[in-house]
Amino acid sequence: MQKDGVMRIRAGFHIEYDCQNETPMLLVLKIHPSRERDLCTEQSLFFSRAISQRDYLDAYGNACSRIVAPPGRTMISTQFEVSDSGLPEPVPEQAVQLPIQDLPDDVLAFLLGSRYCDTDRLADFAWKQFSATPLGWPRVKAILDFVHGHLVFDYDRADPMRTAYGGFMDRSGVCRDFAHLTITLCRCLNIPARYCTGYLGDIGVPKDPHPMDFSAWCEVYLGGRWWTVDARHNEPRIGRILMARGRDATDVALSTAFGPAALTHFDVITEEIA
Repeated sequence: MQKDGVMRIRAGFHIEYDCQNETPMLLVLKIHPSRERDLCTEQSLFFSRAISQRDYLDAYGNACSRIVAPPGRTMISTQFEVSDSGLPEPVPEQAVQLPIQDLPDDVLAFLLGSRYCDTDRLADFAWKQFSATPLGWPRVKAILDFVHGHLVFDYDRADPMRTAYGGFMDRSGVCRDFAHLTITLCRCLNIPARYCTGYLGDIGVPKDPHPMDFSAWCEVYLGGRWWTVDARHNEPRIGRILMARGRDATDVALSTAFGPAALTHFDVITEEIA
């Protein structure tokens, strides 16, 4: 912890892909533009071979990069430092749920079903399970408590094809499954919700014995703004670093390869600087 309650966090990764041929790739590996003001050092993507990149912002405001990876193995890496308040995330205990007719136009998309958030398969359950809960934060909290208790976190059960309904039936998964099920139940109950991905280190909590990974969580729209929620941990956390937002994991995939590309190395770091 530094003076004035400001924390500095070191974050980064080393990711390697093995491509059979020259392969165009779309990368979402930089922090979200909303956190760039908190950077204490430069954040750039580095490649183990000569590769040019072109950056742009996608429809959701995420920082994306386009590259063409040559055949063979290519390591992509970055390391940077970012400042943080060092405080747990706020809990919107007094936030109200707005009627649909009062929602901003750009929020409406986050009420609809999407690739991994199959609202049509969970709508009946959602209304039966949560319709008696008070609107606003109490209803969101009830959803978070349910998802936290319903799913068991298990790295060995990771499945990139699993939807929210699949996680609901399997009762296990990884952080993206917790996020997808939370988002889907919220949307079924007319609460806008969106998917987020980024860094979340073990700051202020016991160290997780599993290897460090990127994390997934979600945001809900209450009281005229977006709030961070996370059913996997189900408690306010410190030092979350947003990378990207979207409807579900489809919109924020770390990489999309337009051809065969095998992931051969994956290493993530997120730690408080003493």
